[in-house]
Amino acid sequence: MLNNHNLVNQEYTEILFERKPAKDFEGNEIEGLYNAWISLNNPLQYNSYTTDAVKEIVLAFREASNDRSVVAIVFTAVGDKAFCTGGNTKEYAEYYAGNPQEYKQYMRLFNDMVSAILMSDKPVINRVNGMRIGGGQEIGMACDFSIAQDMARFGQAGPKHGSAPDGGSTDFLHLFVGVELAMFSCTVCDPWSAHEAHRHGLLTEIVPALKVDGEFVNNPLVRTDRWISKKTGEIIYGMPKKGESLAKAKQLVKSGEMDLSLLDAAVEKICTKLMMTFPNCLSKTINSIRKKKLEHWDKNKESNRDWLALNMMTEAKAGFKAFNDGPRGNREVDFVKLRQMLAKGMEWNDKMHKAISPKV
Repeated sequence: MLNNHNLVNQEYTEILFERKPAKDFEGNEIEGLYNAWISLNNPLQYNSYTTDAVKEIVLAFREASNDRSVVAIVFTAVGDKAFCTGGNTKEYAEYYAGNPQEYKQYMRLFNDMVSAILMSDKPVINRVNGMRIGGGQEIGMACDFSIAQDMARFGQAGPKHGSAPDGGSTDFLHLFVGVELAMFSCTVCDPWSAHEAHRHGLLTEIVPALKVDGEFVNNPLVRTDRWISKKTGEIIYGMPKKGESLAKAKQLVKSGEMDLSLLDAAVEKICTKLMMTFPNCLSKTINSIRKKKLEHWDKNKESNRDWLALNMMTEAKAGFKAFNDGPRGNREVDFVKLRQMLAKGMEWNDKMHKAISPKV
């Protein structure tokens, strides 16, 4: 009888946990070997994670890591719109806003989720089935590989909505794209297309997901052809289209349908490649490379947790409530008015919140 090293015997209700048979390069199922699929299951809220979901993710990674028959872990989500957009803003706005002591305990769970990914004994592939924004970007970067469908978008949301991307992006992003691009992404929060993210080094692979008239097409919303910048001479691809070209691209998207079969095939392929290695040598190699992420993560996660909790009394309280309560298309505070009020020395109080909040 083998020992059970799991902390608890968990039943999953907020996420999906599946063991799918591992396959060889011809697509034949391998007896007794599996890949563990951990899937966020909140598609109506773009697969944002609730407190209960975070707890289940921690336990799911622990279970998959301990499973002797598991080759690799695939971290993904339900649907084709979003992998994850971060924490559940409804829960943030209605429970955690103004409650720093509660949010600090929540952030302990969040930190444990990121650490559970980084400490897994199995390689972790982020199957990016849709947009990866905010905390979703952070838990995605904690994974060892990222394979995305090319309609996905990537980016941060923190300073736009009252937080800082201190759940991993300020620790990890520069390791992928360099300090300059990490600084730009984490501050102004402009999203990248999958093609831009791949060019910057954030992704292992991208595949088409849009089918038009039965044929896969590259994301029509971006320029996938290579062209030379007149300003810098740099060879560029994956930039957003503009004007009439963008309008035509949007019509093309409406006429097509999403099909993630190529994404699944690419994920299966890397799982098979990982299976064809010595497991202990593979684990040691992955852990050695993860040390670069852990060096920053372990150094900063507790002080970041403290700051994020206290920030729930001021900017986070205003930002999350604005996003949750504001009308569609107007879910940010009035940043100019906020800065004007702070320049006059006004304190953070209900009067300030009311003055800067979107008008319903």
